[in-house]
Parts: sequence; structure tokens; C-alpha cells
Amino acid sequence: MGKGGMSIDDHGEDKEENMAAWLLGINNLKIQPFKLPTLGPYDVRVRMKAVGICGSDVHYLKTLKCAHFIVKEPMVIGHECAGIIEEVGSQVKSFVPGDRVALEPGITCWRCDHCKQGRYNLCDDMKFFATPPVHGSLANQIVHPANLCFKLPDNVSLEEGAMCEPLSVGIHACRRANIGPEANVLVMGAGPIGLVTLLAARAFGAPKIVIVDVDDYRLSVAKSLGADDVVKVSTNIQDVAEDIVQIQKAMGAAINVTFDCAGFDKTMSTALGATQPGGKVCLVGMGHSEMTVPLSPAAAREVDVIGVFRYMNTWPLCLEFIRSGKIDVKPLITHRFGFSQKEVEEAFETSARGGNAIKVMFNL
Repeated sequence: MGKGGMSIDDHGEDKEENMAAWLLGINNLKIQPFKLPTLGPYDVRVRMKAVGICGSDVHYLKTLKCAHFIVKEPMVIGHECAGIIEEVGSQVKSFVPGDRVALEPGITCWRCDHCKQGRYNLCDDMKFFATPPVHGSLANQIVHPANLCFKLPDNVSLEEGAMCEPLSVGIHACRRANIGPEANVLVMGAGPIGLVTLLAARAFGAPKIVIVDVDDYRLSVAKSLGADDVVKVSTNIQDVAEDIVQIQKAMGAAINVTFDCAGFDKTMSTALGATQPGGKVCLVGMGHSEMTVPLSPAAAREVDVIGVFRYMNTWPLCLEFIRSGKIDVKPLITHRFGFSQKEVEEAFETSARGGNAIKVMFNL
């Protein structure tokens, strides 16, 4: 278990009862007591102020699983978060109570080869907020390592701090694909991750970005966020060839890098076919754990396929992009809720419905 906390049944009492949103079963979320662990010398205790809902949170609520992770016992939900430090451990020198921070949600072992080589996002012993069996951060307070907290610039809000987590996925994807001023970018999917990937690609200097989706509203949002063009496609895999023609026409130039932010047979097949010979396809979304796609034709054109899993060393750059105005994540926050039993249920229902809900945020 990570630092997040433990069941209220553990020994000891807090001065103030800490409450959290517990996932107890399919479509069953309850606000219940959440006992915090003892503050370690290198830990901080943070009062949560902003927590966003991620697609993985919704998957857990609806099915008790996401990819190969399965919820087998009650778990506190949530991992996109920012808050205010209330207490620091005896060896913490970089923070004081009152500091506003964004939290990176994954605690790694720092001993395995992946960690030692700097690719700590691949750590096999990762303890990540709200990934079974580790508790998450939709709570009044949590305890977390100080080195995974990042002080917010004065002009960056707590909500923007919480948005560093999804934005980190887009930042990491752009780094993996070496996005720069010579890379025309196609983004498959205008959901939250597709949109932050669009914002990140623009901040990294991509000269032209086209984004694809099946939903008119999300495409309109993408256009308002700076996409050079948008293409509406169908869900029918028989339409891939026709879609590729539309996409390439919209780009009007070679597609150097495609980000598949949906992760379905059709989106990946389209990505592989639309990308220029010698280009790159970066698989960001994981809609399906298995896909059937035309790899051989893509291989014959030397299209590289790059995987993305979470992120590493992204929070400082996220905060700099937001501080400087190169990225504005505020338009992505479409719905806000408080932290009551009724509002928690309504917030997750809103996020699960999709539609005009992009990022649903809790203000605690």
C-alpha cells in the first residue's frame, strides 16, 4: 500500500476525522472515514483542495477493473490532485505548512533497473494512487512523500495544479515522439487525453495539428483549443480508407507523428495508415487491451509504433507551461462538484456520461 492511508479500523485516532470517497463495489461509492498513516520524516500531510476524475476512475466504478488492475477490496478513488500542505516531516526542508502543491501520484521503489535507469514510470513495484490495492486521493487529507509534491507558482490555481496529472500524459507522449517544430501531428480522439496531447504538442512547437473524433462537440472544443483542423469520422472500421483520405486532405502535408489517444482497432488502423512512411504512431489511449491492426503494411513503410505508460519527470515542465501561459488547461474543466455523498455520485455519473463533460473536478 502507498502512503495514502489505511482503513479506519487501524489503531489510533486523528484530531479530525478524515473522510474519503471509497469504492465499495460496482457503482457503489461511499464517503467514509479514512485513517491516515503516521507522518514519516520525508513525508508531508496535504489537505486536498482539487481532485479531478479520470477515465480509469470511471472504469473502476463501473467494472472494478482497468486494464489488468482489479479492485478486490474497498479502495479510496482519485489520483489527479492538488492541495495545501498542513504538516511536514522532520527531514522535509523544501516545504512549509501553507504551501500549495500539485502531487505526482506514483511512488516507485528506486531500486529496480527501470528506476535506476530513470524510467521510473515502468517500475514493477509502483504504488500509484487509486490503482489496486493502493488508496487514492479523493479525501480531506492524505500523506505523501515530499519529493512527489511540486509547489505551485503564484499564478497557478489549485485546479490547474490537479490538471498537471492528465497533462503529464500528453507531455510524456510528446517527449517519447520527439515532437518539435518539424513534426506535423495527428491526434486520434478528442477526449481529455487527446485534448491535453493537442495542447502539449502545440507547446512543443508542432506547426500543424489535426484532431479526429466521432463527436461534434469535442471537435468544437479541440478547434477552440487551437487545432488547425478537425475531422469527424465514423465508428465503422470499414470506413478507415475513406477516413485516411479526409485526414490527409485536412493536414495538407505529411503526417509525421500520430497520437492514438483512444486505443481501438479503428483508431489505431487509421493512425498506421495515415502516418507518412518513416513516421511514428504513439499509442497513448488504451480503449482495448488487445487490438487487431494492419501492422505488416505499416512495417513495410517503416512506421514506428511507440508505447506510452503514464509519465516521468513531467510536473516541473507542466507547471512552467501553465505558469508561462503556453498551455491553458482551464477550458478543459467543464464541471465542478463539492465533496458530499450526493455530489460525489453526481460527479461520477456526469463524467461517465461523457457528452459535454470533459474534465469533472471536485473542490474540497
